[in-house]
Amino acid sequence: MAKEFLDIAITPSVRQAQEEMGTAQIWERMKGKRVFTLETEREADFIRARDSFYMASVSETGWPYVQHRGGPPGFLKIVDEQTLAFADFSGNKQYLTLGNARANDRVALILVDYPHRARMKVLARLEFVTADEAPDLAELTALPGYRAKVERIGVLHIEAIDWNCPQHITPRFTQSEIAEAMAPVTEKLESLQAENARLRAQLAAR
Repeated sequence: MAKEFLDIAITPSVRQAQEEMGTAQIWERMKGKRVFTLETEREADFIRARDSFYMASVSETGWPYVQHRGGPPGFLKIVDEQTLAFADFSGNKQYLTLGNARANDRVALILVDYPHRARMKVLARLEFVTADEAPDLAELTALPGYRAKVERIGVLHIEAIDWNCPQHITPRFTQSEIAEAMAPVTEKLESLQAENARLRAQLAAR
């Protein structure tokens, strides 16, 4: 069952801070109006288009750890209306997130669409499984042709989703996005270069 993000995120100390800042009534009026799920096309399409996300876990000593996870667009897969999964690639061998999740499976994710200045927050419970333990998930998260060693599969059991304020997101573009946007200019330039070469050849032949 979908939950509202703030039902989980607001604690007594957060409520006290809201009271002090005069915003408690705002969020009280919004209660029940900000429930987002993976079943909604907007949320599902946003997740499928991402090529990275940031994930925070918490250690047994209480310290948060934020890790960047990336891959080709769509590497974060929707399993069902409450579950996401991704291939966990071999990295620096510290295994901080893996260890943290064994002690406390709660994680928070931030997904950002920089060109369109959109940002999604996700609260989830994280578990890691091997391909032998979950062959169906291994098949779903497989990335043929992508040069990275998959050590395990990360499974995110969604607790809540919310959209974050787009303020202060600086638009950034990947190489492929720039190439796509510049395609008409590149095509025109190549056409002009070809025409220039043809005209030069005609002049030289006179």
